[in-house]
Amino acid sequence: MSTNQNNDTVLTTLPPVPTNKLQAQAIEIRGHRVNWQSYLQGQMIQPQDFEVIREFDLARTPDARKQVLDRRGNECAKTFISLMTRISKEQTVRYVLTAVDDLLTEDPQRTQLFSDTSNKKRPSPWIGFMNMLNRNDKFIVHQASRIIAKLACWGKERMSSQDLNYYLNWIKTQLSNELTDFVQSILSCLQMMLRIPEYRVTFFEMDGVNSLLAVLYTKCGFQLQYQTIFCLWLLSFTPEIANGMTKYNPVPILADVLGEAAKEKVTRIVLATFRNLIEKPEEADTVKVYSLAMIHCKVLKNLEILEARQFADEDITNDVEYLSTHLSECLQDLSSFDEYSSELKSRRLEWSPVHKSEKFWRENATRLNEKNYELLKILTGLMETCHDPDILAVATHDIGEYVRHYPRGKKVIEQLGIKQLVMQLLCHENSQVKYNALIAVQKLMVHNWEYLGKQLTSG
Repeated sequence: MSTNQNNDTVLTTLPPVPTNKLQAQAIEIRGHRVNWQSYLQGQMIQPQDFEVIREFDLARTPDARKQVLDRRGNECAKTFISLMTRISKEQTVRYVLTAVDDLLTEDPQRTQLFSDTSNKKRPSPWIGFMNMLNRNDKFIVHQASRIIAKLACWGKERMSSQDLNYYLNWIKTQLSNELTDFVQSILSCLQMMLRIPEYRVTFFEMDGVNSLLAVLYTKCGFQLQYQTIFCLWLLSFTPEIANGMTKYNPVPILADVLGEAAKEKVTRIVLATFRNLIEKPEEADTVKVYSLAMIHCKVLKNLEILEARQFADEDITNDVEYLSTHLSECLQDLSSFDEYSSELKSRRLEWSPVHKSEKFWRENATRLNEKNYELLKILTGLMETCHDPDILAVATHDIGEYVRHYPRGKKVIEQLGIKQLVMQLLCHENSQVKYNALIAVQKLMVHNWEYLGKQLTSG
């Protein structure tokens, strides 16, 4: 996996499908023997389908299957489609789907066999398999999903907008609903789909990044971490997506994974994603946002640790060197406001020096009004949803300093509904939060308090 190429040739090699529940069940199903004779006698299948499936069934090795498919490939594809539509018994449908998945895995060019069977009634090769996504049997559902992804990615035909939206929305739903058993399989399908640039754009536009980040926030194991970040890495190859991903703030969770990664492949894919987030965006401001976020999330420290280790993988060594050089240069040009803005956007406030710097607030309070009060709105969101007392304390402190140093700040705070949030924190169970809320309220009530204090002193 090379991360230094400027095109998508890097994406042509698929990652191996991981060992999971689907694969374990498939091993059992391959050993199953279907009594096709009984289906023929019961007139549930056509004689020509019986003849084809019996010959294919006897080909138990890849070489034997190749011989059959070289001679009767189109017939086999038609028979598989026919069997799926005629047979309802789950065990048999499982067997057929596993056979189809195996033959596609052995040779991706066999997707063309299913394209050749398409006609006016079945305009696209994956339609018959899409209908399986609504079945109750989870093996059938997820095996069909794997086949759909292969047909949509390895074949010459691309999915229509309607089919693509349906399938990617199904994947999103599965990621949020499936607890453990088939998540690896779902992510494997998505890894295939996101190789295709137009599929990436659709998934991004349907808020797909949030679905992936939600998986990472579940503190999943290293395999799911790897697959999920692999998907983010693929998305970041498209410049407009790399630009747009800033609103999802992926750097903090990726930095956490990097700091805790026990597997080399997880380290590699995080570093590759970080590099893409710096190299792929076409807007300098976007690169700056990502760079500052990495600095704030202590990525440089992690890079120093990685530099001291020996890696057989040159990609890791190259990416560590690239990121270290880039972030070190950014650090030299870092202003106090850049530092503050990056910290705020990371949603990980701490008592860093800028918060209590008189000079900082005197010079930068008005900058919280920029971009339609973007930073103030982040503070608002933190006070509404965050439960960390340290973050709440810093946020309320900053609101007080903003009002103290910006004459019209009181009016802005009231318009944005922040005043009420600060008032509510007066009753917080944490004494630090309560204290900073009290100070902030005092500044809100008398925002020219320093001037009045001087008048009282001189009087």
